[in-house]
Amino acid sequence: MTIYFVEGALGLARLAQTFLLKDTLHLSPAALSALTGLFTLPWTIKPLYGFLSDGFPLWGYRRRSYLILAGIIGCASYALLGANFGGLLGDAASIGSEGGGAGGEMLLRGTVATLLVSSACVAFSDVVADGIVVQRTRDSDDPKVAGGLQSLCWGSAALGGLISAYFSGSLLEVMSPQDVFGLTAVLPLLVAAIALFVDEEPITKSQDEQEGSLMGTGDAVKEQVEALWSAVKKPEVWRPALFLFLWQSTPTGEGAFLYFMTNDLGFGPEFLGRVRLITAVSALVGVWFYQKCLRNVSIKKILFWTSIASTPLGLSQLLLITHTNRLLHIPDSLFVFGDDVALTILGQLAFLPTLVLAARICPPGVEAVLFATLMSINNGAGALGTEIGAALTQYLGVTENNFDNLGLLTIICNVSSLYPLIFINLLDGIAEKSEEELEGGNIIDVLPDPAEKM
Repeated sequence: MTIYFVEGALGLARLAQTFLLKDTLHLSPAALSALTGLFTLPWTIKPLYGFLSDGFPLWGYRRRSYLILAGIIGCASYALLGANFGGLLGDAASIGSEGGGAGGEMLLRGTVATLLVSSACVAFSDVVADGIVVQRTRDSDDPKVAGGLQSLCWGSAALGGLISAYFSGSLLEVMSPQDVFGLTAVLPLLVAAIALFVDEEPITKSQDEQEGSLMGTGDAVKEQVEALWSAVKKPEVWRPALFLFLWQSTPTGEGAFLYFMTNDLGFGPEFLGRVRLITAVSALVGVWFYQKCLRNVSIKKILFWTSIASTPLGLSQLLLITHTNRLLHIPDSLFVFGDDVALTILGQLAFLPTLVLAARICPPGVEAVLFATLMSINNGAGALGTEIGAALTQYLGVTENNFDNLGLLTIICNVSSLYPLIFINLLDGIAEKSEEELEGGNIIDVLPDPAEKM
């Protein structure tokens, strides 16, 4: 659980990343949104990390050694950003100035590449931690362990985000984004240190020989791919996965809205840190509310009604964009807080049951691979939605100083979020059950061939 906590705490550098790209490297709203989608790419190839972790032990371990390696590389990535690459890639001050184009371009490319590497390290650690959790789930005789562990994992990540949220903004008031990256470099090292205490038996040579068909060879990968495909092609898996892809791939205008909050409304990093703090608290409230009130409600109903409720809430941003909230005597800051709280809670209520469903349809054998595949579909869809939003931002001419069409962008993004409900029947069957009903029976029975992960 500590690994998930550190993953959430890495949010300490989230606003630093945003302001580094926005103010230091002078990216436009469309470019910032496009890069946000790009940084999600390492999370779309999680099955690859699962293959490596499950099938190819490193230094005698399947989990521990990969966590240590990811922690060390992640630390180095943040440290490089914190040191501004030692000045080897140019000076950020030269960006936008005459004669500074080449150096600025090199610095931008280096920054993007390093942020991609750091994102990949977090994604790899997440997959390995997922594999550990699934093993604990499968080893337990208590059917309630799956849902409880999922809530505990994501609750731990939310708690880490809660602790780091405010400081992610307030630190930017007194130091540069590079300095914040330097501080954040300590956190991946904590993952490496924690990995030393992971309860895992080393893989001996005799074990490797006995299990040679399952790991350490090309045959292992082939077997895992075949097992994965045998599960994915089943309607009980691909139909819900297709719906979740459609559900997550709708466009978002978050990048443009960020510029509106900072450049038009005048909100600074400290305020945005407070927003992130409130959002983290709201995420925990969402976890609590789901556990208390929605575990006996079908997953299909939860996804349907949260989608319906999120649309008018998202459209309420039009009041802020047009400054109508001021006519209603609602301060900008209060409006932003209220909107974020409601949307975050709804987001958690929709996300948690999908995690429970994914965990319950994963039989043993390739746990790290199938669950990673399901989460990669989710992450890939989100990246696609972000890129579509970036294209719309560019097409509508929303820039760092021109927000004339931001309202239209907001309408398009929110109304389009309803179209996946046309395909809600893809969830017929297993997703019509609640978490409590899933705990009453073994969903794995619908998947006779082994091939899945938490």
